[in-house]
Amino acid sequence: MGFRCGIVGLPNVGKSTLFNALTETAAAQAANYPFCTIEPNVGNVAVPDPRLYTLAEIAGSAKIIETQLAFVDIAGLVRGASKGEGLGNQFLGNIREVDAIVHVLRCFEDGDVTHVEGKVDPIADAETVETELMLADLESLEKRVPNLVKKGQQGDKEAKIGAAVLGQALELLRDGKPARLTQPKDAEEERVFAQAQLLTAKPVLYVCNVEEANAANGNAHSQAVFAKAAAEGAQAVVVSAAIEADIATMPPEDRPEFLGELGLSETGLARVIRAGYTLLNLLTFFTVGPKEARAWTVHAGAKAPQAAGEIHTDFERGFIRAETIAFDDYVACKGEAGARDAGKLRQEGKEYVVHDGDVMLFRFNV
Repeated sequence: MGFRCGIVGLPNVGKSTLFNALTETAAAQAANYPFCTIEPNVGNVAVPDPRLYTLAEIAGSAKIIETQLAFVDIAGLVRGASKGEGLGNQFLGNIREVDAIVHVLRCFEDGDVTHVEGKVDPIADAETVETELMLADLESLEKRVPNLVKKGQQGDKEAKIGAAVLGQALELLRDGKPARLTQPKDAEEERVFAQAQLLTAKPVLYVCNVEEANAANGNAHSQAVFAKAAAEGAQAVVVSAAIEADIATMPPEDRPEFLGELGLSETGLARVIRAGYTLLNLLTFFTVGPKEARAWTVHAGAKAPQAAGEIHTDFERGFIRAETIAFDDYVACKGEAGARDAGKLRQEGKEYVVHDGDVMLFRFNV
């Protein structure tokens, strides 16, 4: 499954530079002027997971297939976007199509790169973007909620549910708070809330774009962003888009030494992916055999048939059972046969909740 993250932010904060680096492409034009990204470029990135390579080595897999993460580079936003200013309408429409927002904030000083607001202030930048998203949501709900209330009073059960949960979101927005703080009371309210596709209901990952010298530990600007993220239940990571751009052009074998010289143990891509998984509550399971070792992504809490459905809809429809081995047991027993002999291969049914790192083989009949 993977997930789809929209990279957003004000113009000239390093969005397209980061996108190019993360996807190791030159698909997005990075230039020092607003709106250099007009259409949302999409790049699919393989999610690195050392466990997959360990499993493939044990099983002698001929092919390794990582799960994929999609990054969408969305045009820069300016004040008034909620009213259609700049590329506002297109910007807002593109955000509705992603699972999470990767909000790039400028945390570096550079007189050669213009700032659309005239000064470097990542907190103010974040608030500018969020305000525009909240205004768009507010306008939408102020039209929708009264109609839902009226229909709910006339006995429409679905409308009554919508009036309750979206009414709560509307009150939050009126108080200057994002809709993601809404707390649906049950599965029905969760479903209706998700269907509303509110912009400020999307989970947010703040990416602090810093100078090369601050890539390991961040700076005062990034510290302020981390404090903001902690206060609102969001995630934040420090990345130097310039460094990531350099890494993207290097042979893989040269990257560890380069990172080590900068005091880094991993790339910005790895940090963004890990934070994104945490943000979206995702986990990875594996299928392993002589032909291929493959990683798959599901939401935490997914049951075995849902995981099977990620491979093929027939697997879910005709699900019988899942033969499951924990990653550590697979490694310790040196593969499926050893795990079976040691009693570590489990037969799990439809109610089994998938764990991160499970090695699974699905039995089905259609």
